[in-house]
Amino acid sequence: MSEASVDNGRRTWLITSGAVGAVGAAAVAVPFVSTFQPSERAKAAGAAVQVDISAIQPGEKLVVEWRGKPVWIMKRTTEQVAALEKLDAEVADPESQRTAYPTPEYAKNRSRSIKPEIFVAIGICTHLGCSPSDKFQTGAQPSLPDNWQGGYLCPCHGSTFDLAGRVFKNKPAPDNLEVPPHMYLSDTVLLIGEDKKA
Repeated sequence: MSEASVDNGRRTWLITSGAVGAVGAAAVAVPFVSTFQPSERAKAAGAAVQVDISAIQPGEKLVVEWRGKPVWIMKRTTEQVAALEKLDAEVADPESQRTAYPTPEYAKNRSRSIKPEIFVAIGICTHLGCSPSDKFQTGAQPSLPDNWQGGYLCPCHGSTFDLAGRVFKNKPAPDNLEVPPHMYLSDTVLLIGEDKKA
C-alpha cells in the first residue's frame, strides 16, 4: 500500500466524519438556539387582558392577572366616590404627581380612574411588594384610624390606601398604588394593558 492511498483514505475519512459532525452539531444547535425565542406562554403573559365587568356590583372588587400581577377592578359606590374628596389632605400624593410609578394622564384625578365609579390598580404595595387587604368597612377597626372611610391595608408594615389607591401620609409605602394602562372597549368590557386604539 502506498503513502498516497493512505493519505487519500484518511482525507476521505476526515471529510466524512467532519460532515457528519457538522450535521450533528447543527441538529443540536437549532433546538438550543430556538430556546432563546419567547414561548407562546411568555408572549401571552405580556399581552393585554380583556375583562367583562358587567357582573361587578357596587362595592365589589374583581381580581384578574396581567403580566403576572394581580389587577384590581373595583366598582365603587356613589358614597365611596364622594368620600375621596374628604381625604385629599390626609393622603401623601392626592394628585398622583410622583413619578416612581407613573400614573396615566387619564387617571390623574381624585378618583384615579377614567370613570369615577370604576377603579383599576395593580394590587401590590409600593413599599415591599406585599398585597394589601380589602378594608371596605368604614369606621374604627384594628390597625385603622377611627374615621376610616374604607380602602386597603397592607398587613406587612401598616401602609394604608384609600379607595383610589392613594397612600396615606407618614406610611412606609412611598407611592400610590400603580394604575396600569387600560381603556374601555365598551361600557362593560375593559382592556388592561393598552390604552390607545391601534
